[in-house]
Amino acid sequence: MNIAAIDIGSNGARLLIKSFDGDAQAASCIKKLLFVRIPLRLGKDVFTLGKISKERHRMMMHMMKGFKQFMLLYNVEYFRACATSAMRDAVNGKKVMKRIEEETGIHLEIIPGAEEAQLLCNNLVENTESGVGNFAYVDVGGGSTEISLLHNGVLAESHSFNIGTLRMLAGAVTQEEMDAMCRMLEKYAEEFPGTKIIGSGGNINRLYRLAKIKSDSRELSVVTLKKLYAELAPLSLEERMEKFRLKDDRADVIIPAAEIFILVAKSLKCTKIIVPNISLADSIVDGIYREKFHEQGT
Repeated sequence: MNIAAIDIGSNGARLLIKSFDGDAQAASCIKKLLFVRIPLRLGKDVFTLGKISKERHRMMMHMMKGFKQFMLLYNVEYFRACATSAMRDAVNGKKVMKRIEEETGIHLEIIPGAEEAQLLCNNLVENTESGVGNFAYVDVGGGSTEISLLHNGVLAESHSFNIGTLRMLAGAVTQEEMDAMCRMLEKYAEEFPGTKIIGSGGNINRLYRLAKIKSDSRELSVVTLKKLYAELAPLSLEERMEKFRLKDDRADVIIPAAEIFILVAKSLKCTKIIVPNISLADSIVDGIYREKFHEQGT
C-alpha cells in the first residue's frame, strides 16, 4: 500500500510517499519512496501583503500538478493534502485552493493548529519514548509555533501562537503574542517541573545536524544551541550559506527559529531539546495507514 502526504507550510511545501507492507508496527515493512521539498514560501507573501501573489499562485499550481504526477508514478492509493498557517491567513486562500482542485483534482484542506498538534502527537507517542513523563512538543513553522503538552503519552492541551520564522522576519509578531507564549510556558513549568522539550521543524533538525553531535541520543543541549546561534546571527545571509552550507531559504529563517527555541527553553527551564525528526507529512501518512489498517481488520 502506497500512501502520500502533501504538507503546504508557510516556508516550504512537501510531498512524502511511503510504502507499507504487512504489520503496521514493523519498521522494516515501511519504506520511504519519495520526499520532495519545494521552497514555496507562501508566508513571504501572506505576512507582508495579506494574500498569495499571482507569481506564488503560479508556482503553487505547477508544484501541485507535479506532485500529482509523482503520485501517479508511484501508484499512490491514498493521500491527504494539508495546508497550515499561511494559507489560513491569506485573504485569497480559499480561492487559490478552489483553482488547485479544479485543475489538479487535489482537494487541499486547511487544518487548524489543534488538529496539526494532534496529528503530530499521535505519531510522536508511537515512535518515541514519550509515553511516560511530561513533555512539551514544540513545532516551529514559518507562520506559527504549535506547543502541545503531553502527560504520560496523552495530549493534555495544545496552543497555537502566531509566532513563526517568516512572521518574525516580516516584523509581524507582536510583543503581546510573545509574552502570552512565555507566560503559558512559565505557568506550565511551575506546575510540571522537569518537563522535557521535543523539537520539530526543519530548522531545529538543521541546527541539530550543524551541532555534529556524535551520540545517538538525538538531544541538542541549549548551551550548544546558543553557541550555534552566536555563530550564525552576526553573519550575512551569504556568509551563512557559504560557511554552514545552508540554502538561501534556510539561511534566513534559521535565526528566528533558534531564537524561538531558546526562548521556549528559558521559559520552561529546560537544558536540552530532543530532536526526533518527525514531520507533519510523516504524521499524515502514518495516520492514514493506521486508519486503513484498522478498517481492513488486519
